[in-house]
Amino acid sequence: MNKLDLTGRVAIITGGARGIGYATAERMLASGASVALWDIDAARLDEAAAALGTLGKVSTHVVELTDEASVTAATEATAAAHGKIDILVNNAGITGGNGKLWELDTETWRRVIDVNLVGPFLTCKAVVPHLIKNGWGRIVNVASIAGKEGNPNASHYSASKAGLIGLTKSLGKELATSNILVNAITPAAAKTEIFNQMKQEHIDFMLSKIPMNRFLAVDEAAALISWLSSEDCAFSTGAVFDISGGRAVY
Repeated sequence: MNKLDLTGRVAIITGGARGIGYATAERMLASGASVALWDIDAARLDEAAAALGTLGKVSTHVVELTDEASVTAATEATAAAHGKIDILVNNAGITGGNGKLWELDTETWRRVIDVNLVGPFLTCKAVVPHLIKNGWGRIVNVASIAGKEGNPNASHYSASKAGLIGLTKSLGKELATSNILVNAITPAAAKTEIFNQMKQEHIDFMLSKIPMNRFLAVDEAAALISWLSSEDCAFSTGAVFDISGGRAVY
């Protein structure tokens, strides 16, 4: 593991209790940062905090990302717990299962858009003023290769991640002269608990599309997210960083 310098930085990681979010917390803590884990699952947050240890460097916050009041309250609680906010990692997401567009339940479709796109909008809206106040900041949005290519039987997920890429590009331009960088990553599938929401045939389809013939490891995603959150990333904003094992063609 290469040494990254995040000494003194404070990072919010949504969906931080498991998967890529938890791996990112581990990597950032190892790099000197403090982390605020945001998640809807209080029990998993407690487990994650206990596993991470690191006295005084980890706070946990139960947040419903689609509710503006919940996001605002968590933002203020994070700032109070750590004294400031420097980094926002919009990692939380759901798949909503799989199915043909015309067969998907409308409420499920809307819920995926709410969590995967409206949620990052609300977190950015709440956190950006803190970054502007600091005069420095990094935002990393975890999109998906599905947002570039559009996975069949996942129109809701693909649309939500394409929207997140568009949000990244717009916000990156809006903050380009504020010393706040906004970037996205587009991972291929990582074998995490989110697979429990998918049909096996869809999992097999995703693997078949990856030239490296394996799924992403969560610590590989964490390494890229952490670098994008550091001062070493200095002249990229509104950019989309591929981490798809060779799947992406642009």
